[in-house]
Amino acid sequence: MNTRRQALDALCDITDRGAYANLRVKQLTSSLPEREAKLAAALVYHTLDHLLTIDYYLSHFVKGAQKPVIRGILRLGVCELLFLSTPAHAALNESVALTKEVGKSGLSGFVNAVLRNIDRNRASLPPFPSDPVERLSIQYSYPVWIVREWVSRFGETQAEALLSHPVSAIEVRAQYPFTRDALQKALPVESRVNLLDENSLSLEGGFDLASHPLFQEGKFTVMGESAMLACRALGDMKGKRVLDACAAPGGKSAYLASLMENDIQLTCCELHPHRKELLDKTLARLHVAAETRVMDATLFDPALEAAFDGVLIDAPCSGLGLLGDKPDIRYSKSDADVAALVEIYQGILETCARYVKPGGVLVYATCTISARENEAQVAAFLRAHAEFTPEAIPIPLPNDGQMQLLPHIHNTDGFFIARMRRCI
Repeated sequence: MNTRRQALDALCDITDRGAYANLRVKQLTSSLPEREAKLAAALVYHTLDHLLTIDYYLSHFVKGAQKPVIRGILRLGVCELLFLSTPAHAALNESVALTKEVGKSGLSGFVNAVLRNIDRNRASLPPFPSDPVERLSIQYSYPVWIVREWVSRFGETQAEALLSHPVSAIEVRAQYPFTRDALQKALPVESRVNLLDENSLSLEGGFDLASHPLFQEGKFTVMGESAMLACRALGDMKGKRVLDACAAPGGKSAYLASLMENDIQLTCCELHPHRKELLDKTLARLHVAAETRVMDATLFDPALEAAFDGVLIDAPCSGLGLLGDKPDIRYSKSDADVAALVEIYQGILETCARYVKPGGVLVYATCTISARENEAQVAAFLRAHAEFTPEAIPIPLPNDGQMQLLPHIHNTDGFFIARMRRCI
């Protein structure tokens, strides 16, 4: 089975069968030589990143619905023609060969004709719609409901800047007692220190992080700068008791331990047993001592009432702040999904707030760009809980106790952080 056939199978698994892109691509590339692995990953991710644009062009050259496998071949072919550096003749020949390989030889002429037509007309492809929301949706391949929300919130210019922001670099950090400087010297690629969190490094190149000896030894891990800032929002928790209420896969718990030089009493909870296994695995690799448990963060545990100096809620959100890195989320989430999540957040906040000691700190964070999931949640919580008050987040950005990080402004993932102190 050649590389493009494997990329096609992965793409169809993601678009038609709901597979997670990061897991499916990892599975795809793990069995391929380095050069073929890079090609396969590029084919899948670039096609996903431009999926609505590709489908828009195809709709002008193809009439009627196509079987999923043919649709996948056409999508890959258009991606190679328009968004990758594949020579046109190679893209056409490989697409025809792929059609034959999947047992659809009778449609190879059709695939060839469609792609040749697009190639011949690439200088005069159909213009995008004039409506701003529809244009941005198709041009940047984001669903209309997301674009509409961002245009309404930020305006057309800022929304376009957000939609067009390139995918963020891979970010890593050292785990105490290993240091950032030592990590930077040991990495096999160039890196730079990020601006907002001094422990965060952005890699200028790529390598197999998981197989690196320092990774396996727990000296460093992959972690986005925005997630690191969410941990810093708790402030100084040395010697104190902290709850990470939605902890898996464990990166934030481990960073809290690293920040406090392992002088912290951590309790880390997850809803599902398989997620707790991921949590335990991460903490073990990074040599972090913590109590871990399977627990529903919406169900109150009287034994934990007023037990913690700090509580971190990294809520299980829609993930709309990670769309550049995880393009499949764009097509798997809906407006109704966001509405359903809002009720879950309310339950988590109401419950976990009761675990904060008087004088303690509650941090609510999400990896999304949605007022319904972020600002509206915090506002509703504060209206119902006079015992909590907003407090400035100790990060190097102006804030009034809450902060929406935006990729095109802060060069981070889209992330929301709110810090509240319990007064009584």
